Amino acid sequence: MDTKQKPFAFDAGNKAFSQKQLLSTHLRMHTKKKPFACDVCKKAFSQKKNLEIHLRTHTKEKPFACDECNKAFSQQSILIAHLRTHTKEKPFSCETCNKAFSHRSTLTAHLRAHTNEKPFSCDVCNKAFSRRQHLMTHLRTHTNEKPFSCDVCNKAFSHMSHL
Repeated sequence: MDTKQKPFAFDAGNKAFSQKQLLSTHLRMHTKKKPFACDVCKKAFSQKKNLEIHLRTHTKEKPFACDECNKAFSQQSILIAHLRTHTKEKPFSCETCNKAFSHRSTLTAHLRAHTNEKPFSCDVCNKAFSRRQHLMTHLRTHTNEKPFSCDVCNKAFSHMSHL
């Protein structure tokens, strides 16, 4: 590690920073300090950049547009991942079965099929799920929430597939 170019080192890790402010910003991730709070919903963040990204959930601002299909996104990283739908690029591979994925999160969820890991559990009935979205869908069985409605008859359903 070059301590002349990066004199601000993080003792607990193998990281060094060229500016003291960069070290301070990094340390907040470990100390759980979150000095940047959203004025709308009070959610707090350790980094100002993350607050700025979060604010777009309230403003609905989507400054990153796809040149292929004009779909817009609130974060550049989401646009980059979206572009893989057009290029068919799948850079993330499962070491167990060699199946390839366009998103790291999809690979992570897939790996749970091999390990049978189910880290998302229902607080009501303790049923466990391998994917967070499956838990969120399951929770509607307890709340009787029916967010999907038929455009013709207005009947509401808990699952889109029931339309």
